[in-house]
Amino acid sequence: MGALSKRALGAALMEQYITLFACPICQSSMHVYEQGRLVCAANHSFDIAKQGYVNMLTHGATSKYSKSLFESRKAIIDSGIYDAIEAKIAECITSANTVLDTGCGEGSHLARIMAEKSKGIGFGIDIAKEGIVAAARHYPQQIWCVGDLAKSPFAPSSFDAILNILSPANYDEFKRLIAPNGCVIKVVPQSGYLQELRAQLYADSSKETYSNEQIVARFRESFHKVDVERITYTVPLAKELVAALLEMTPMGWYKKDNTDILLNEITIDVEILIGEA
Repeated sequence: MGALSKRALGAALMEQYITLFACPICQSSMHVYEQGRLVCAANHSFDIAKQGYVNMLTHGATSKYSKSLFESRKAIIDSGIYDAIEAKIAECITSANTVLDTGCGEGSHLARIMAEKSKGIGFGIDIAKEGIVAAARHYPQQIWCVGDLAKSPFAPSSFDAILNILSPANYDEFKRLIAPNGCVIKVVPQSGYLQELRAQLYADSSKETYSNEQIVARFRESFHKVDVERITYTVPLAKELVAALLEMTPMGWYKKDNTDILLNEITIDVEILIGEA
């Protein structure tokens, strides 16, 4: 008997954790049908792709994030510049059996965090199909969904930990999805984040510095117990990764064609917000 296809492997994993899913249209429970679809009691159906992910969008969606951008993002994350952040998150969710990464992109952060903690299952959701296609291709050990948090395909109280790493948040949905005694972890950039890049792109402008005080304040308002930890460090950046960094961050999208960016190191400066619902 030959090896299972990626679709069959993805379907088997989804079937194992099927109680965590809910139809994004009618919120009813779901089941896996013939290793090829997720189907709810009202017969709403969502295909499992040959790459092993499931598309559960209920509406058309366009994304400015391209296949090339996600390849660049994976290259940067694989280089290890976020290792300390991923290790800290893994430490915070050691006991979590079910982990949801919202705005997961191509899945590299979630896959590396789950490998670090060595137990449990990771779910990744993103509205950008290209990111989820890449995630399913590279990390078949986790469950990947194209979906919108405003109509998410998950049942209430399903996740022991919800991650929101340098991505927009939906706090109402986070509170619906988090299990009792679970936690929500949001990573936000602080004033020194990628400062070497910002200094060259935005020299002498208001964008050279910025603050996320309002985002942190909103997080504190949304959860009754909040811990905040700041992580700051500077790491070498290989010359061949400069173009990838420019492509993966919105800052780089506005670079003038005749602007040379010279970087041999980069600063990571973030706050990790840990909240209990």
